Amino acid sequence: MTTTVNNKTLAAIDLGSNSFHMIVANVVDGNISVLDRIKESVRMAAGLDKNRNITPEASERALECLRQFGQRINGLPEDAVSAVGTNTLRRAKNSAAFLVEARKALGYDIETITGLEEARLVYLGVAHSMAGADGTRLVVDIGGGSTEVILGEQFDTLYRESLHMGCVSMSQAFFSDGKLSKSAMRRARYEARQELRSIRGFYKSHGWNTAIGASGTIKAIGKVSEAMGWSDSGITPKSLKKIRRAMLDAGHIDKLQLKGLSDRRRPVFSGGVMVLSAVFDALDVEQMLVSDGALREGLLYDQVGRIHHADVRDNSINAFSERFSVDRAHVERVRKTAYKLYDFCADEWGIRDEEKRHLLSWAAEVHEAGLAISHNQYHKHGAYLVEYSDLAGFTREQQKALAVLVRLHRRKFSDKMFDGLTGDCSDGLKYLAVLFRVAVLLHRSRIDREFRGLRVTAGPDKLTLEFPDGWLDKHPLNKAGLKEEKQYLAGADIKLEFS
Repeated sequence: MTTTVNNKTLAAIDLGSNSFHMIVANVVDGNISVLDRIKESVRMAAGLDKNRNITPEASERALECLRQFGQRINGLPEDAVSAVGTNTLRRAKNSAAFLVEARKALGYDIETITGLEEARLVYLGVAHSMAGADGTRLVVDIGGGSTEVILGEQFDTLYRESLHMGCVSMSQAFFSDGKLSKSAMRRARYEARQELRSIRGFYKSHGWNTAIGASGTIKAIGKVSEAMGWSDSGITPKSLKKIRRAMLDAGHIDKLQLKGLSDRRRPVFSGGVMVLSAVFDALDVEQMLVSDGALREGLLYDQVGRIHHADVRDNSINAFSERFSVDRAHVERVRKTAYKLYDFCADEWGIRDEEKRHLLSWAAEVHEAGLAISHNQYHKHGAYLVEYSDLAGFTREQQKALAVLVRLHRRKFSDKMFDGLTGDCSDGLKYLAVLFRVAVLLHRSRIDREFRGLRVTAGPDKLTLEFPDGWLDKHPLNKAGLKEEKQYLAGADIKLEFS
């Protein structure tokens, strides 16, 4: 297996609320060639108890699936595998504990993504699968626990929403006994329309040229529509009406006989039909084409973009820093010094990794964003903004790690800030925070400075800075700051020495 930039094998894994999907593909000169697809129905959303904890039974189903996935991709480099959890893992109270076991089962890191990031990736997968569609696209993806509704052009999203309804959650709420009554269907459809009220006016006023549906629920509805002869292409209001009529005539989901409907999809089909019916109602959709691409394909293309240095996260950070009017000159001087310190210490501290270097760069970009709110405690304000803003391309864990670097770039250094961080982002983050603090401290005077002749050495929980003779005496502000920093870091069991 070759792992060069122009020829690489990648894997994308989607831990959905109803099914887990994995796609393995070769990437040659930016083009994707699928090698393998594996799908397992694990019913995670249905496996949440009344306290929103993943039950042992659901957990074991999921872990067994991930062990199988892990066997298939065993041997791929860490950076060749992208695995993300969606709505159920966002909601589950014990998701952190589950993810510890899940990572062991898969053998690779797994991170959760926000609903808006899920929407972005879904759109990316659809856009690459249906690249010929011109103009503005409306893309709808009905998952197990959430529904993503996106407007976009070409490969970029214009507006994204993630709504709290899905085929599993709606089926559980209105059809848990399997009965398909007129009253239950009416209530489910009304509930879904209520969820759509917040976006209906805006999306309709903006308009679109093509409506496209993605993922299992919509693919199943599209397959039934065409197999039953109710639509020549995709899904229409007429085909949806005929499906609802067939559901009423059947009276129970087990008695529903429709060409194209698989037994695996059957338990959550009714909830999905009601959600899509509400989407057609609320947005006046006349026809919806069905895409083969969805979240996992979006993950693959996102990875390809990073390989070719088109990382959407860089754009997100640039837009964020512009929004809060950060000082660009100061960003560059802090970033340059942070890189210098990192290059000295990365090997000794075991943090040499491209993602770690990216984190330092992004931290330099955003660490002063909190000044837009107040100078007092601005590091805390900035950390909050970073953690809870919509930063396209970032997982929840990545945003939390970046927020920690911002929070800890000045004043008290608390080990407690690292509690609750999981996955690859947490590894070595304490050392990154130390280096970033020092880089910011050395530029307190906010003037360009090269630090030629500075020698930096690192040891176990130790950082030593050796400045050229007489430098510290000529820069009393930096000298005083380093003395104070030595005390801060000592409280976190990091020894700072300087001369």
